[in-house]
Amino acid sequence: MVQTPAKPTTLQLLQALEEASSKLEAVQQAKTEPIAIIGMSCRFPGAKDPESFWHLLSNGVDAIQEVPANRWQIDECYDPDPDAPGKMYSRYGGFLSEVDKFDAHFFGISPREAMSLDPQQRLLLETSFEALENGGQSSEKLFGTATGVFVAISTFDYGMRLSQARSQIDANLGTGTLLSPAAGRLSYSLGLKGASMVVDTACSSSLVATHLAIHSLRNRESDLALVGGVNLLLAPTLSINFSKARMLAPDGRCKTFDANANGYVRSEGCGVVVLKRLSQAIEDGDNILALIRGSAINQDGASGGLTVPSGPSQEAVIRQALKNAGVKPNEVSYIEAHGTGTSLGDPIEANALGSVFGKREEPLIIGSV
Repeated sequence: MVQTPAKPTTLQLLQALEEASSKLEAVQQAKTEPIAIIGMSCRFPGAKDPESFWHLLSNGVDAIQEVPANRWQIDECYDPDPDAPGKMYSRYGGFLSEVDKFDAHFFGISPREAMSLDPQQRLLLETSFEALENGGQSSEKLFGTATGVFVAISTFDYGMRLSQARSQIDANLGTGTLLSPAAGRLSYSLGLKGASMVVDTACSSSLVATHLAIHSLRNRESDLALVGGVNLLLAPTLSINFSKARMLAPDGRCKTFDANANGYVRSEGCGVVVLKRLSQAIEDGDNILALIRGSAINQDGASGGLTVPSGPSQEAVIRQALKNAGVKPNEVSYIEAHGTGTSLGDPIEANALGSVFGKREEPLIIGSV
């Protein structure tokens, strides 16, 4: 004899519905939970940490200089004629000091391996440890945890320099100078088991890395995330290339949103932030420096050229980021723009910002470091 299950009562159905609704609400909240920045560190031209960087900005310090001799011999590479073969028409850039210094022993790296280690990877290791320290995160306690590493890196000047002497190529060249090991080395050094990846989307690399880290945290793939970006100018090759493309400012000054804008200035730097879900940061008693409420990414698709930005695409990604963050355009008071300082890119970006934020009573401050 088959016993027919009793039909659920109205009360049971209502309780089940309420439980399902609560679970759905929790899922939706997890997808939009703000992400807390609980630690940070940086190395920028003229600034060895966030405090000195703020001092540099607030005092209007110009950190641009002529290419130092320990990068390349600028007199041999310079020609004011942009069409001169093998030459660059700008003598300037933003440079860090002592990028050749590194405490390999502290990171468990042998002197031989350190010789083949790209200074960008060295800088990432140092700055990441500083960011964790700034955020009160013990590296020992992070060992074996689901901490993600998201690294923005695009250039490999050091690898190009080392590979020129083929007889000097050793077993460490690949892991020391390719881009992909930059994130893996950080995860290995700290024993981190969360997502670990390198992002290269040119100028937007660090922001895309942050976007991916946000999703990793919200999807609970990672409980903590290290997001970093690094760039060093160790060879003249790309500067010559950018000169041929007329991308660089001959006077070494990036005149963003100015009628006299004639190019940008290449620069070095490294920045790392430590991210955690807001609820977890509050529970852990972390010092919360800022909140990331939302982000978005897209691509220009078909435009006027491979490197030509698309105004409609820029406008669309801004609107999507605002929607994802639950923020209205008139609630935004400051924009840190891309600001390439080019006659092509600046008007496109300015018009996109105007389309999204133009209808407002309070002024919108726009800057670009």
